[in-house]
Amino acid sequence: MRKTLFGVIITLIVLFTFKYCGDKQEEKITLKENTALIQEQVKNVGKLVVTEGHFSEVFTYKNSKAVFGDLLEAEKKAVVIVNADVTIGYDLSKIEYEVDELTKTLRIKSIPEEEIKISPDFEYYDIQADFLNQFEAKDYNEIKETVNKQLTKKIEASDLKSNAQNRLISELSKFFILTNSLGWTLEYNQTPVESLEVLQTLKL
Repeated sequence: MRKTLFGVIITLIVLFTFKYCGDKQEEKITLKENTALIQEQVKNVGKLVVTEGHFSEVFTYKNSKAVFGDLLEAEKKAVVIVNADVTIGYDLSKIEYEVDELTKTLRIKSIPEEEIKISPDFEYYDIQADFLNQFEAKDYNEIKETVNKQLTKKIEASDLKSNAQNRLISELSKFFILTNSLGWTLEYNQTPVESLEVLQTLKL
């Protein structure tokens, strides 16, 4: 009787040991698969061009200089029409992140700043120049530099940057949806992202 009871106990211990080890192995495999899936999702984002805009402006360029000891003033001027395509994008391949398998956390450490690309097209009209003050390469460079400064101010005053950030948050929400569905936690700048609403309020 004792031998039979002892045999039953040993059998139960062996069965529980195998089941425990099997459960741990299954959890480890699932964790590895989840980790690979999260890493693949981050890599697949790649470079994201989020917002495009177009600006049309008309500028009047004038330049005058004194000649012959301030006896005469030589003037040159031109009307410049500028059509510019503007692109604001985030290179999300530069995201710094960490996958913590132990705590099941995807930590986004930093997001690259937006890249603003201005592609202006210049058309010059009504070009007038005195013989002693002709248009030179430096004049065209000054025009381009001034136009770029003006366009930068207009971009800052427009809703292009806020639209671009909204698109960025929309892309980051994919990370939250994935991690949340796998039972993981998304964290940005040491702040846990517990909902999509929290993601909207983060300072990126």
